[in-house]
Parts: sequence; C-alpha cells; structure tokens
Amino acid sequence: MIRLVAAGLLLGWIPGALALRLPWGDRASRERLDWDERAFWAVILSVAWSAGAAFTLAVFGRYSLGRLLMLTAVAAGLVAVAYRSRLRYREATPPRVDAVVPVLLFGFALWLYHPAAEYIIGGKDPGVYVNEGVQIAQRGDVITREDLVKSLPPDLRGLFIPAHYRRAYYGIRFMGFFVIDPASGTVVGQFPHLYPAAIAIGYGLDGLTGAREVSSLCAALSVVALFFLASRLVGRPAAAVAAALLAVNVVQVWFARYPNSEIVAQLLILAGMLAFARAYIDGARFFGPVAALLLGLSLFARIDGVFAIAAACAAAMLLRLEGRPAGISFFGPTIATAAAGWLYFSRILAPYTQRPIGTAKQHLVALGALAAAVAAAYVATGRKAIAPFLHRWIPRALTLVLAGLAIYAFFFRVPSGRLAVHDANALRTYAWYVHPAALGVALIGLCLVTWKRFWRDPAWLLAVAFYSVFFFYKIQIVPEHFWMARRFLPVILPATMMCIGAVLMQWAEPAAVKGWRPGNVPRVALRLALAALIAWNFIEASRPILGHVEYAGIIPRLESLAARLAGDELLVVESRNASDLHVLALPLAYIYAKPVLVLNSPKPDKLAFAKFVGWARQHYRQVYFLGGGGTDLLSSTVGVEPVVSERFQVPEYESRRNAYPTHVRQKEFDYGLYRFVTPAATSGAFTLDIGDKDDLYVVRFHAKERDRRGTFRWTQRQSYLSLPALTPERHQLVLWMHNGGRPSKAPTARVDAFIGDQSIGSVVVGPALQPYSFQIDAHALAGETTTIRLVTATWNPRAMMGAADDRDLGVIVDRVEVR
Repeated sequence: MIRLVAAGLLLGWIPGALALRLPWGDRASRERLDWDERAFWAVILSVAWSAGAAFTLAVFGRYSLGRLLMLTAVAAGLVAVAYRSRLRYREATPPRVDAVVPVLLFGFALWLYHPAAEYIIGGKDPGVYVNEGVQIAQRGDVITREDLVKSLPPDLRGLFIPAHYRRAYYGIRFMGFFVIDPASGTVVGQFPHLYPAAIAIGYGLDGLTGAREVSSLCAALSVVALFFLASRLVGRPAAAVAAALLAVNVVQVWFARYPNSEIVAQLLILAGMLAFARAYIDGARFFGPVAALLLGLSLFARIDGVFAIAAACAAAMLLRLEGRPAGISFFGPTIATAAAGWLYFSRILAPYTQRPIGTAKQHLVALGALAAAVAAAYVATGRKAIAPFLHRWIPRALTLVLAGLAIYAFFFRVPSGRLAVHDANALRTYAWYVHPAALGVALIGLCLVTWKRFWRDPAWLLAVAFYSVFFFYKIQIVPEHFWMARRFLPVILPATMMCIGAVLMQWAEPAAVKGWRPGNVPRVALRLALAALIAWNFIEASRPILGHVEYAGIIPRLESLAARLAGDELLVVESRNASDLHVLALPLAYIYAKPVLVLNSPKPDKLAFAKFVGWARQHYRQVYFLGGGGTDLLSSTVGVEPVVSERFQVPEYESRRNAYPTHVRQKEFDYGLYRFVTPAATSGAFTLDIGDKDDLYVVRFHAKERDRRGTFRWTQRQSYLSLPALTPERHQLVLWMHNGGRPSKAPTARVDAFIGDQSIGSVVVGPALQPYSFQIDAHALAGETTTIRLVTATWNPRAMMGAADDRDLGVIVDRVEVR
C-alpha cells in the first residue's frame, strides 16, 4: 500500500506541482489562479507527463514501470535542485470555501464510477485496449514480437493467420491485432496506444484492478475539468450544475466503467481547451505549450482528436481580430506533435490509418476548399477594413448555422437513398441520453453562449461545432447502444451539460446575483428546481446500470483456465465462425502469457491440420483444443481425449441496434478442453451423447443445454455431425430426437440427412424422444471422418410466440449412434 501511494504521488502529483511553480511564463498569473484550479493543474500535468512518457518509452520499446518512476524522479530531482527556493509561490491565492466544490465532484464521480467492468476478453474494442496495455506492461513495447507466430511453418500458417494481401499488414492474429511480418513475429494492436500506455501504468501499480480503473479515474477528472472550463465561460454556479449533470448522465457513467479511449480524449480535450483559454484569452502564457501538448496527446488517444487541434488552430488565427495572436508558443508544439503523429500513424499504426486516409482521399475536393477557406479567413483577419465586420459576424453566423442544422437534424432529416437510418436519426438518438426538453434547453444555451461570449472561449466553441457537425452528419460507428453513444463523449456531451447549466444558472450576468434578496428567491428556486428535475431524469436513466458490472466474474474463470496450461503447452482455440470462445484466447495469450492459436476456419484442411499437430507435438509438451461445438478437425491421424468440460455465465448488458438497451443478459461460455492424441483402434461402433464432450463432433448446432433427461442441443437450419473413422460393417445412423414442443402453427419438424449431396433419408420428428434411423453406404464410413448434414425446417419462439428466445430452432438431438 505504501508503494502504491508513493508511486501515485510521484506519477500523479509531483511533476505537475513542480511545473506550475517553475519561474517561467509569468508565474504570477498562475499564482492568481484559485487554489483548487492550481491543484487541478498539478494533477492534470502529472497525468499527462506520466501517460505521455510511458507512451514514448513504449514506442521506442523501452517501457517499464520502474523506468518510468526513475525517469520521473530524476526529472523532478533536477528541477528541485536547479530552482530550489525559486519554486516557492510568493503571493499565491489562498483557498476559498467554494474550493470544496470540485473536490466533492471528484469524490462523488470516483465513487459512482466503481467498480469498473471486468472487460478483459477479446472480440471488441474494449478488450483490445486492455490487452494492448497489458502487453506494454509485460513487454515494454507497442509492438509485440511473438516467438509462436515466428515459429509457425509457412505452409501451415494459413490455418491460423491467412494472408490478407494488404500493404499495411499480413493478417490478423486476434480480432484487433494485426500481424505485420509473420517471419519476425511482429504484431501490433489496432488502436492508438496512449490509453493502453495509461493502462500499462495502472497494471504495474495494481494488476488488472489498476488497469481497469484507468477509465474511472479519467472520467472523474473530466467532471472536474468541465467544472473549471465552464467556470471561465459561464460562471461557477452554472459550472457546478454542468459538472454534476455530466457526472450522473448514463453515457458518462457507462463509459467511465468501460474500457474506451473516448473518456481519455474527453479529459485531454477539456483540459487542453481550458489551457488554451488561460493562455490566449487570460494572458497566462505558460499554458500555451500546455494546451498544444494536451490537445496533441488527444491525437494519440483517438485520431479524431484532429478536430480539437483544428478548432484550437482556427481559434488561434481568429484571435488576430482581438489583437491576441497565439504565435510560436502554440503553433510550435502543435507542429511538432503533428509531425510525431504522422510518423507514428504511418509507420507503427499503418493498419489503423488505412480507413481514415481512404475517407480523406474520397473528400479531397472538400478538404481543398476548406484549406482555401482557412487561408482566406487568415488573410481577412489581418485586414483592418473588414476585421470589425468579421469580429461581429463570426459568432452570429456560427450561431445561426448551428441552430439551423440542429433544427433540421431533429425535425426534418430522414433516411433516404444512401443516408442510413442511424445517421439520419443521430441527433434524435442523442436525445435518448439527453431528454428532448433538456436538449432544447442546451441548444438555447449554445446559441446564447456562442452569440454573446464566443470571443471568451473561441477554441472550445469551435470544437463543439466541429464535433457536432461531423458526428451528427456521419456517426462513423455501428449503431449498437450504448456503444454508439461513445461518439458523444469527448466534446458533445460535456458541451451539452455546460449549455444546460448556462441557461439554468443565469450565465449571462453572473455579477447580477446580488445576495438573497426576496425578489431573487423565486427565480433562483425555479432554476434549481429545473436543474434538479433534469438531474433526476439522468439519475433514473443511470439507475439500471449502477449495480451492473460488465462481465463480472470472468477474471477468476480465465485465471482458472490459464492455470490448467503450462508455458510449454500449446492451446488451439476454435474459429470465430464457430463460437465466441476466441474472446478467451486473447487474454490467455496477452495477459496470462500462454501459447495460443485461433483457427481461421471451423473446417480446416484435415491433412494440413494433421501435419500441424505433428509439428506442434514436437515443439510443445502437450497440445490442447478449446471448443464449444462447431469445429471439424478429427481424422484417422488426429484424435482427442477430453480433459474438462465447463459452463458458466457472466452478466452482459444487452446491445441493441438503433434501440435503447434496457436490461442485463447472461453471456454463456460452454466449452470443452481436449488433449490431442493418436487415435486408438476402433471397433466400429460409435455412440455420442450430444451436449456432453461433443464439441469436436458437431458443427453449427446451438449451444449445449440440459434438462431432467440429460444434455442435448438444438439443430439450426443446417447442422453437421462429424463422425470418426469407422469400419465398413457399420451402416446404420441412429439419431435420438424430438421436436422440443414445436407449436402447431410452426412448420413440420422435418429433418433431411445428407452425406455430401447424397440423401440418406428424411424423417418427421415427433414430440417424444425416440430413435430415427438412416441407412448409409458402408464405404462412406470407411477411412477418414464422414460429415452428416442435417437440414431442418426451423421456427423462432420470439416471432411466433413472443418469447424471449430469438433463436431459429430446428429439433432437439439427444444422442447419436452408428450401428
């Protein structure tokens, strides 16, 4: 505990506290800041230093927590020795009573955002971020160099990593991880590494618990960042309301507990915009490079951080109209950061940048026109004749444009032609998370603030405009909820809360609130009541998820599975096309450091796979297979013996397309662990209890189930049985089946069986469990395995009966025999 606290102070307080005290850049302006804001900057600058330094070390393949701590301690020591007594504040503003507000906001948010999700599995972006971070912590590099990938024989590589023939990468190792060069075993994660670098720090401090809590800490700091940013623009009462509303909004609560890079971008952008305003509006020049570096870091969290940088650059040029140009203190670090970003994205993260670059190429004309408009605007701001006109009309024009676009998007935009439903409904969808009435209040607030106070904070208001226009035009994400809502996190959601607070708490004339005069009491009470009503609406929306921990319990399950595997034993996991078990493969490989391969196909080439098993058994003490039903790989030379069969469930909040999620589901993992062995001689007879250690014999069946009679599976429209090598004397296939209580209005439960294209029989399955026989040619069962294809007329319980089960069900198969 002492080590954790000491490391936390060194990485989360000391660098920023020392930087604020440096006798550079008009330190007196920093001393005049309120005590609570100075404390905020000490934390933010420290967090930015720690995450940025960890990221830089990882890019050069030199990261370790010890090295980061040493680097920070040496830098802090050098500053302390070099400046000594000059680091003391001379006339620092003393603490005020209302400094407790941001402290309370931070503590409340941090409490609200725990416990964090146990999302360490693969399959989607959150697990990729966590595993990228743990890889940095364990290997010290953003690029993973895997001996397993390197050692795979080239002629067998396609079983697991088929060539994609892309210029930027060779193939896919796991979902979200690209193989750059299989000959050297180099693998890189899909997403920018600033957030994973922060996860690496958390992992080094407190294992997986620390890694998971990075998003919670960033979200809580973002609430405080919004408070200080809004305090400048609309006053502290409005800022307090805005920060409180942000803290309890369902989008913020969900993603504060859920691994995502948007929450990191939110913190960096809010802090960066505050630094920009402090530097070029308030005259605290120290914050100019700080703003450039914070906004630059957001680019390494999410590539759409370029919008925040563009907004700040545009504001820096427009400030010529105010006689306050930004100059080299902002543009110098910005250019340097952009150059570093270009090198990083083009050389290390080339697979990730293919799509953004492709999108940009499709809009070259629009980008060229935008560049010309920017150049013209820059020239115009320097002309004394039109500068007053621009100064007056830029805020007004921006207000009218934003108001018009918002009205069009909410009331008139409909899907048609190439305009997708989720794009047309983007603003209306956002209203699910911010009540339509509250969204109307926010639009009023945005118009008032932009019209009257644009020059008070042009960078932030331009960022709000850029992000809103871009994402409400094309959301650029699969419309699954809550997943789609993360697009609103970095800028749009905080801006909405700020605008609501501005309207409710009399933003325009903060000095007009002159005590508690009797005439003011009803007005203040009404504003507070409206704020409380909106807050209550947000709290009610968040209430269903407060007690939910996504995938709670998955970590001990993975630890138990990993404990069964030694470092010199290889695990083969069935394909993504067979089941969801591939999501367990990623953490087993990248968190628990086990040799793991994921099959590319549920029906791999059997000769090639038999050759692979032979190769693997020469290099590993044991070779295992993890499957849940859906892989055909047994042959006369490849056999298995069961080791263990397990089944468990973890809570997973429902994910719905173009609809609001409302309840928790249970995600089921049902798998068998098998050891590859040389097949034993068979007598010819074969019996298989479906649902019990049958994973290598069934393909495209539904998951295992159990009732009072034992285990079983439902067939799908087409399901397959893979039977082992048998002697020619056996020629009768017997399936024990029943129709599962199929309703009378459902199609007849007819099952047609085939070997290849040859029919071996057709039966109508009744409501009672009984055997159904199919005659097959003896030669079809001789030698290698034989695949039986079952074609069944299916029915859907939800569509037909309104039940919760949305599967297309065939019939229940209980047992298979070959006689």
